[in-house]
Amino acid sequence: MAKDTKKKPVKAKAAPKKAAVKKAATKAAAKAAPKPALPLPPEIPAVARPRKATLKAEARHLAPLDVPVTGDIAVLARLWETVEARRLSGDTLGSHSARLIARGTPKVAQKLGEEAVECVIEAIQGNHRETVMESADLLYHLIVLWVDAGIRPEEVWAELERREGISGIAEKASRPKGIVRAAETTKLP
Repeated sequence: MAKDTKKKPVKAKAAPKKAAVKKAATKAAAKAAPKPALPLPPEIPAVARPRKATLKAEARHLAPLDVPVTGDIAVLARLWETVEARRLSGDTLGSHSARLIARGTPKVAQKLGEEAVECVIEAIQGNHRETVMESADLLYHLIVLWVDAGIRPEEVWAELERREGISGIAEKASRPKGIVRAAETTKLP
């Protein structure tokens, strides 16, 4: 049995109204034409639109700001207490902190410097997760340095509170110049 295949009659499209044609043309022209730029003073050069790669890089760097932050700053105080306890125990076989401190201040400082460089590299490359991990390593090694030097976190917090509200430029200018003489260079700020 054959199916009846009736073709439906095709309705002819009505000609578009003049107003609709004009509106569509206006929309197309608005999309094609660039938005007028704000007038710039002659001393400020006009800047081209950022490239797609630049916009992607900016998005990658700005995306971490959207990450919900959890954690507690008190972890630093607990970490200091743990490192101090490990130093006092002297267990160089079971404690990385004790082993590092036993190797002396130069080695502790070297490790801090290595971690700082690793953190900087990850930050420059835009690796958010790796920068977080290297930051944690950096803070750990900074605390090991504090323990090795006999510095308590409260001393650092007090110094930060002392500087609060002071211009960084003014604070830096007020520092003693002894470090420049000790380094035998004038290249230090």
